[in-house]
Amino acid sequence: MSGKVKILYRCIIIGLLINLIIGYHVHSAIFKNSGEDKGYKAIRQFATVLKLIRKNYVDDSKINYDELIYGALQGMLSSLDRFSSFIDPDEYKMMMEETEGEFGGIGIVISIKDNVLTVVAPMEDTPGMNAGIMANDKIIKVGKKETAKLNLEQAVNLIKGKPGTMVDITIFRPSTKKTKTFSIQRDIIELKTIKDAHFVEPGIGYIRVTQFSEKTAGALKQSLNELNNERLKGLIIDLRNNPGGLLSSAVDVSSFFIPHKQLIVFTEGRQESQKQKFLSSSEKKYLDFPIVIMINEGSASGAEIVAGCLQDYGRALLVGEKSFGKGSVQSIIELDDGSAVRMTTSKYYTPSKRVIHENGVEPDFVVDISEEDSYKLSLQRSRIMGETLDDVAKIEDLQLNRSLELLKGLLIMSHGEKKDYAKIIKSVEQVKEQKK
Repeated sequence: MSGKVKILYRCIIIGLLINLIIGYHVHSAIFKNSGEDKGYKAIRQFATVLKLIRKNYVDDSKINYDELIYGALQGMLSSLDRFSSFIDPDEYKMMMEETEGEFGGIGIVISIKDNVLTVVAPMEDTPGMNAGIMANDKIIKVGKKETAKLNLEQAVNLIKGKPGTMVDITIFRPSTKKTKTFSIQRDIIELKTIKDAHFVEPGIGYIRVTQFSEKTAGALKQSLNELNNERLKGLIIDLRNNPGGLLSSAVDVSSFFIPHKQLIVFTEGRQESQKQKFLSSSEKKYLDFPIVIMINEGSASGAEIVAGCLQDYGRALLVGEKSFGKGSVQSIIELDDGSAVRMTTSKYYTPSKRVIHENGVEPDFVVDISEEDSYKLSLQRSRIMGETLDDVAKIEDLQLNRSLELLKGLLIMSHGEKKDYAKIIKSVEQVKEQKK
């Protein structure tokens, strides 16, 4: 090889080395700026610990790679919040639809509140309500399993089971400071949506919405049309102990009561794809009468979306108690091995940019009732008390009475004409503020 060729090779090698050094420094700077270098160090540390466990842990039946990795993933997801979790392949297969169809359970909707497994609301005509479980009960045990370290899916899977089988639910009730265990027989739970559509007084309708499912908007439209045929002048919508359901259903229901293409709710997350706006559809509108909506601490998710939207537009007055505060969106991402990741990816916001999650929706007129009376009223409304119904029926529904009183006031202020109810409601709110 000639001297010139050797010099050329040396120049090429030196050039490559310089490029490698420059590239290394550039990539190091990028990793440092983005935090990736810390990520790689953490992954190396994870791998080191994994090797140490595999090599030294005393019980070799517990060092299976899948179990160790799944355990680590579960810990990683649950450290974010109690709504996020890792779902192993078996759990993922067991996941059943929650908003349509039937399943074996006890008929309670649960969520995480203040990092504790909490009953959002018992469903009507179900074993859970019949047994005496109430909204805001804290579930501390399912069977002999403590719930403190369970994620939502694990708790749901423990409560669900074959119809006819028994499950013990141990709760702590904040209002009484007492702990109680209920032995409940599981049953097929049929989800119902629209109940008690009738006139409470001439011209004043009442409709109770218990869930938001695929059939809710259609059933509500039918009830509204039937009431409207009888000269509906004002409407009370009862969303108490409504735990929510499908977002699309809540959007469809809200669409009935506000003009076309108005913002109903929007979501925001870190990714652009997680930012969504939901506008009212061109569905038939019911804009010619004032509305009062009743809410309580068992009103969650879809119920909060409807209440918050109509309150923001001055389309309805809210009566009752502050709602539950469940307004985050979880996405489920299936992985290659049949497992899945459930992760909180965004939050709901009302049209005026109020955050629903952990804040709830505040009523315009607060009417507090005790948890015991709230439960008895739920039984009274669902008519499941049988022989003792007459005794329960004597309980006065203070929230309904206040709603009726306000609705009558709105009708008097409008003089029975089609007016801007948003302005009338605003004037009522101003009077309320002056009295404070």
